[in-house]
Amino acid sequence: MYNILVCDDEKDIVAALKIYLTAEGYQVLEAGTGREALDILDRERVDLVLMDIMMPEMDGLSAVAKLREQSNIPVLFLTAKSEDTDMILGLNIGGDDYITKPFNPVELIARVRSHLRRYMKLGGVEQKQTALQVGGIALDDDSKQVTVDGEEVALTPLEYSILKFLMQSPGKVFSSAEIYRNVWKDTWTGSENTVAVHIRHLREKLEIDPANPRYLKVVWGHGYKIEEAGT
Repeated sequence: MYNILVCDDEKDIVAALKIYLTAEGYQVLEAGTGREALDILDRERVDLVLMDIMMPEMDGLSAVAKLREQSNIPVLFLTAKSEDTDMILGLNIGGDDYITKPFNPVELIARVRSHLRRYMKLGGVEQKQTALQVGGIALDDDSKQVTVDGEEVALTPLEYSILKFLMQSPGKVFSSAEIYRNVWKDTWTGSENTVAVHIRHLREKLEIDPANPRYLKVVWGHGYKIEEAGT
């Protein structure tokens, strides 16, 4: 059974989420502030977090920033449409995705399943090719290890899945929608910013000069690709 931490200072929202999640067989842990969420994370096994942004004592952004110092479990932010700027910041500090309030229960459960599946399998086992190489970037899917010029690089599960997906087809351009559909295992909902933020994080970890990437490149108006420098 998966443990899901729901953190929101609005008790009605927490209650509603608990009903939806327990109906799907998940165990729900509840918190009303970012500080309470961190306390629960310290003493309980948590597989996924649903985190509100605006809360008293410690907001969701600060809580996730602290969480990311020690854990890569999936975090989905619960945001209002008026919090677009905060949502982008949330993705920048380590959030994996977001759900806009008022949320659709069917979409919410689909997102939760998708992130749990990817986190537990790190991209799945259906791909037979376990060793991928593009220039100085090497990915070993058996050990889940990524190295750049021989140096190991620590990636989150989402970053790993995006990199693996692109490295399986070097030189091929994929739109944001295609990346989202294949990595998030979800239908495209216009979340260009979600993909862009994770691509930027990958560049910062893989490239010597992220502003002038050797490998992970944008093809303006079309999408992203990975290719060896000079090709």
